[in-house]
Amino acid sequence: MTYIVLFEDNPTADPEIRQTHMKAHLSFLGDHAGQVLAAGPLHDDLGASAGGLWIVQGKNAAAVERLVLQDPFWPTGLRASYRILQWTQVFGNLGSEI
Repeated sequence: MTYIVLFEDNPTADPEIRQTHMKAHLSFLGDHAGQVLAAGPLHDDLGASAGGLWIVQGKNAAAVERLVLQDPFWPTGLRASYRILQWTQVFGNLGSEI
């Protein structure tokens, strides 16, 4: 199944947290590239960081949540919350793996 994970950043988190843990976060995503098909940051209209989005292949939402909780960003306080939603692509050409 395909899922979307929406992350909301903690607005009071120290901005240095992202920089400090970015290398480990990107390494984690690379190590899980078979599950995390796409990932990237979200920004508000002014360009401020607002969170992130992943497109994930998983057996079920619980498996996706286990993956989310292993991300090096999660225990740092950078993320305020996440939401896991099942997703079905009905339009677009994002690739055969989705």
